Formats: sequence, C-alpha cells, structure tokens
Amino acid sequence: MVVAGELPHYAGHRRRLKGRLSESGLSVFQDYEAVELILTYALARKDVKPLAKDLLQAFGSFRGLLDAPLSELLKVPGVSDHTALLFRLIKEAADRYLREKMLEAADVIASPGDLLNYCRSKMGGLKDEQFRMIYLNTRNRVIEEEVLQEGTVDQTAVYPRKVLERAIRFKATALIMVHNHPSGSAQPSAEDRELTRNLVQAAGNLQIKVHDHLIIGRDSHFSFLENNIL
Repeated sequence: MVVAGELPHYAGHRRRLKGRLSESGLSVFQDYEAVELILTYALARKDVKPLAKDLLQAFGSFRGLLDAPLSELLKVPGVSDHTALLFRLIKEAADRYLREKMLEAADVIASPGDLLNYCRSKMGGLKDEQFRMIYLNTRNRVIEEEVLQEGTVDQTAVYPRKVLERAIRFKATALIMVHNHPSGSAQPSAEDRELTRNLVQAAGNLQIKVHDHLIIGRDSHFSFLENNIL
C-alpha cells in the first residue's frame, strides 16, 4: 500500500534503470532489465518486473520477444495494445536503421556485414519463407531491395522473368538473392541450388551479374558466394 505523498517502491528502481542506460548503455542490462525499461514507457504506474519476466518466458529470449507478432504479444496477460505496439515500434525502428546502413554501404560485396545484419534482423525471426531481392549498381551499392515472394520459395514460385523485369526497372547491373529458412537451418536444399542456377543463367543472358544467394537461418546464414557454388 502506498501512503499519500509517498512514492511507490518501483519509482526509485525506474530512475536507477534510466540512469544506468544514460551512463553505460543497454549492453550492461540483463534481458529482463531491458524489457523492464521498455515497459516503463508503456505502463507508467505499475511494477513492471513481473511482466518483463513473463514476456521473456513466453517468447524465450529478448530477440524472440521483439520478433513476436502483435497477436501473440496480446495473449500475454497484462499486455495492452499500447504495450504491444511499443515492442513493434522498437523492432521496426531497428530494422529501418539497419536498412539505411545497408543502403549507405560503399560496396556490399567487399563488406557484406551491413547487408547480413539487415537480412538477419528482418528475416531471421519470420515464421514463413520470404524471397527478397537486392539490386546493385556497377559499384556494388544497393539501389533498392524488395520482397518478391512470400510463402513457399522454389523455382516454380520465383520466376526468373519477374526478377529480371524488376532488375531492368531499377537499372541494376547486379543482384543478390536472399531467402530465409524458418526451420532454422541455413543449409541449401536441392531446390535452392536449382533456383540459383536458373536465375544465374537467366540473368547472365542479360549481362546482369548474380553476386550471391544468401540463406538466412535462425542463428546462421549460408552464402553461395562464400562456398564457391554460384
């Protein structure tokens, strides 16, 4: 019970969390403390530590929490629309930041880190397959990126003609294909290899270079370029 004029017990804890963030950044926080801090901006008058721990238990990790769909977040007792949207905002803001870094990279082939970070963040936690194209200019800078297919990704779903029509529209001279494996393993299937061969051949007929095909797993990636199988 809070006596009139007396601050609740969690008020000082909130100030300490924000002070630590200001002084040292989020890297010094345990996962539940990071979630607590986020929750303080959604729930102004409540001890949020129990809910923070409930969320981490429900989704397994901080990353799993940020990857969770709104519908799943709302199933956790104590999570309102406002709270769920705050977590979505944080994830989407992080993805936007990483996308801008990728677009600003001088050469994504020579230094692929920004591209990989973006694709891992955007696709690593997806429940369904997604096929994404990265369009490059002659200096290997990203012109544009887009999702071409969602659902089952195979050679019958991703038509080379559609890929090349988009490449010509963006005046791209090179391409990078990216798709995810929701199962977690990033190892290419026989269908992945066939799809890659078909697209490399079709692009080559138009003098468009396919630099790589990246497969994004839950905690790893596979590069056709790095493994010399393009």
